[in-house]
Amino acid sequence: MDSKYVVIIQCDIAHRRCSGFQCTSAFYNREEKFKDYDDVRYISFTCGGCCGKAISAKLEHFSKKLNRKCKGDIDKDKVAIHLASCMTTDNHHYDRCPHIDYIKKIILKKGYRNLIEGSYISKNSELKRQRGVYVSY
Repeated sequence: MDSKYVVIIQCDIAHRRCSGFQCTSAFYNREEKFKDYDDVRYISFTCGGCCGKAISAKLEHFSKKLNRKCKGDIDKDKVAIHLASCMTTDNHHYDRCPHIDYIKKIILKKGYRNLIEGSYISKNSELKRQRGVYVSY
């Protein structure tokens, strides 16, 4: 993948009980949704809570810092934004985020086009989806 920066956005409510360890580990081990990344930087933050409106301010802050730190070498087209699996799937934390379409619109409005649903998927959750315990989206 041609990205130079990966942003993982995690559900604020799920983050209260989840450290994000598995998503971070999947990133560093280049597993699952992160398998095609080469030399990239990584940052993670939450949506800010329901309804996700805080994403706008957080991405604005990220953009400003990225421009200053990287001196314009990394533009928004080189940033991949992953909506963490806690937001995009039915899982042991909660069901899919009811505000996901709104959050996606904010991200696109801020000029980020490389939007990916998902991060880490546990094998146990996948088995539960196959058995119909969790909904597949």
